[in-house]
Amino acid sequence: MPAPIDFYFDFSSPYGYLAAEVIDTIASKHGRAVIWHPILLGAAFKAMGAVPLPNVPLKGEYVLRDVARSARFLGLPFKRPTHFPIPTQNAARAFLWLNDRNTTKARELARALYRAYFVEDINISEADTVLDIAAGLGIARVELSDAISTGAIKERLKAEVDVALARGVFGSPFFIVEGEPFWGVDRLPQIEKWLSEGAF
Repeated sequence: MPAPIDFYFDFSSPYGYLAAEVIDTIASKHGRAVIWHPILLGAAFKAMGAVPLPNVPLKGEYVLRDVARSARFLGLPFKRPTHFPIPTQNAARAFLWLNDRNTTKARELARALYRAYFVEDINISEADTVLDIAAGLGIARVELSDAISTGAIKERLKAEVDVALARGVFGSPFFIVEGEPFWGVDRLPQIEKWLSEGAF
């Protein structure tokens, strides 16, 4: 089997949302699996001495315009969230816990959370909101609630973020294909070329 694609994403990243909708389809066309890794962009910003996009002069407004255009280009719905960015620890912990048990269901949850935030303008920062969305997918609410509040899953997420930073991940979406890093949903055409033709 060819090496899988590592896909790093933060649930507050609009470009992460777009990538989450298409990366599995792209990979499947080329016989690749995808390993999904939730991260917390706050840790990356801290490591870089950066700030979230809305606080970046000029670039912040451009990016939100660009995301809407990129969504239209990909044929995906998008609505600018009222609250942006948001803390995403609860969503990331829920994904990690579920991913250990059922990767397909975990990706279903990830996409549902992304759509809730970037299509329906539902603030997914609160644990109860994450649990409501998960329950709507048939995921046991009480079990998930207990899981995301444990010290073990909190440490697990921290470890995931630390590994991501050690691999040079600094944004969302971020992909690693056969050791080659690609940052941004606009790099998907390059990833497709790499998968079909090899390194270039």
